Amino acid sequence: MKKYQYNIIGVMSGTSLDGIDLAYVTFYCEGDKWSFEVHCTDTVSYSSQWKEQLKNAIKLDSKQIEVLDERYTVHLATVINQFIKDNSLDNIDAVCSHGHTIFHKPELGYTLQIGNMSVLADLLHQKVVCDFRVQDVLLGGQGAPLVPIGDRLLFSDYAACLNLGGFANVSFENKLGYRLAYDICPVNTLLNEQVSKLGLEYDDKGTLAAKGQVNAGLLAELNALDFYTLSAPKSLGVEFVNTYVQPILNKYSLPVEDFLATLVEHIAVQIAQGIGVEGTEKVLVTGGGAKNDYLIERIKMHAPSIVFDRPIDVIIDFKEAIVFGLLGVLKLRDDVNVLASVTGAKYDHSSGKVYDYFAKNY
Repeated sequence: MKKYQYNIIGVMSGTSLDGIDLAYVTFYCEGDKWSFEVHCTDTVSYSSQWKEQLKNAIKLDSKQIEVLDERYTVHLATVINQFIKDNSLDNIDAVCSHGHTIFHKPELGYTLQIGNMSVLADLLHQKVVCDFRVQDVLLGGQGAPLVPIGDRLLFSDYAACLNLGGFANVSFENKLGYRLAYDICPVNTLLNEQVSKLGLEYDDKGTLAAKGQVNAGLLAELNALDFYTLSAPKSLGVEFVNTYVQPILNKYSLPVEDFLATLVEHIAVQIAQGIGVEGTEKVLVTGGGAKNDYLIERIKMHAPSIVFDRPIDVIIDFKEAIVFGLLGVLKLRDDVNVLASVTGAKYDHSSGKVYDYFAKNY
């Protein structure tokens, strides 16, 4: 008989390199209804050295990636163990971890998230559920986005869920009852890179962008990128930024504020066009970009009828960690945690690997 209550640590590291998000959550299942309670959370920032290594990992060869994977797994275990110690956690059913994405090229049949090694369970002395994306890619899917199953089960009161992280992605139910989801455009991956020129980690509330001037030429080139005309399912990775966006930015010599203003306008235009809902629908907005007041203002300007709802901070900041915790629970129950209607895989499936602390692979 399946359990109805699970105490889980959800762990997420996003492409914006803000840090490692951790959330200790209890999930409750009553029939087909899911609910959750967040007990404690933390974000552990990456050191400048880790940021540099993770950012440049895409350039490494296979042997160097293997070494990085081993080192990152130890680092991840250290961070999680400290979180357990700091919060005196002793009743954990599993640690459910996304790892950190290094490569994501589903069109070529591969994706790689480091930190998903079986040794993680040994180092934690906890059951670990991880490596959620590879199976979906092998089944012909995009391997992303994976959060929509959580949107369906935990946030069904909203017509859509919009996440503004390293990339913007949206999830919603269509008229036939199928969950659709896809990446829309880069967000903090671009904005944070610009403010790093000023020695900052992010543009607090979008104050710098608000001071800048939109460059019409740059905006037009960004909006003309072919990705935005593609039909879903579709997903983005740092490869898209490096291959298509950065060469456009390199053609312009602008103050940081003007780059930011133009990028924010580009993001707002793409979200308004790609969000997938119309009228006075209510949309949940999470991720670091939800705290960028200027970005939200510009999105609202381009989609004035939609109600963009920013929830309490713990949901804004830790929604992905919470949902990857749920994905792990669903895997433990052998329930569907990846939707083919979202990723384009051959069929719905229960994805991920389960490692016990003696490294038994289920």
